[in-house]
Amino acid sequence: MTSSDAPSTLPVGLVQMRSGREPGDNLEAARALVREAAQSGARYVQTPETTNIMELDRAVLFEKLAAEEDDTTLAGLRAAAKEEKIHLHIGSLALKVTENRAVNRAFLINPDGEITARYDKIHMFDVNLGNGESYHESNAYRAGERAVLADLDKIRLGLTICYDLRFPALYRALAEAGAQVLTVPAAFTRPTGEAHWHVLLRARAIENGAYVLAAAQGGRHENGRDTYGHSLVVDPWGRVIAEGGVDPGVVLAEIDLAEVAAARARIPSLTNGRRFEVAEPGQVGHLHVVGASS
Repeated sequence: MTSSDAPSTLPVGLVQMRSGREPGDNLEAARALVREAAQSGARYVQTPETTNIMELDRAVLFEKLAAEEDDTTLAGLRAAAKEEKIHLHIGSLALKVTENRAVNRAFLINPDGEITARYDKIHMFDVNLGNGESYHESNAYRAGERAVLADLDKIRLGLTICYDLRFPALYRALAEAGAQVLTVPAAFTRPTGEAHWHVLLRARAIENGAYVLAAAQGGRHENGRDTYGHSLVVDPWGRVIAEGGVDPGVVLAEIDLAEVAAARARIPSLTNGRRFEVAEPGQVGHLHVVGASS
């Protein structure tokens, strides 16, 4: 099917996982759920962040990580995409790039099993949550530096990962560059998920008049971490049209590009936005719009 005759609707499937410490076990679980989504009619399937491993111990993590060209999870999921004839979005894999540095990298795989896009997570989750939980991704991971768009038939995807969700400028840049669907595969912690997951995903959809697809990790992992789950499909008006629970499974929905056009026509914030400078305290006047006459 060429892009000119591709349909404007797309059946999608979000794979919710509870990845553990063994990449081989996680691959087996991911392949089963990808197959379930595909056999249920999904033509685009997304897995969550760190599909291949959830490990907080840095030394153990690096013992088990592989480079992209050697990673068995990537090879296995490329084969699954080809076997099921689907577009498979691997939400992310932890991959070794040097002996002491990794990347958190997403992949879009086409129905021939070929990699059509890669995205390295830009924003590192370096936080102390105040309840005894502390995360410092930058100790192990190298941050990405480029926003990435990917085409899937007529549909343009904006690729992001988890903590990126808290940086709305990234999503606005992707939408302004043509993204109709914003993707947020994640492993949100339970406390932050309970507080912010739904509202942030709905906000990104509303702000940009775009679908948001967010496959999530959920439940109590082998490494002791609790993730929130609740994989979501949000439409361009901010309505949740499909949602998972906490346990592993598949969330199915259909997206329609006509809904993107309708939302952007009703609230044309992408075209109404203006660039501006911020006045420092004590300066006379209001915000000065760049390019406006003085």
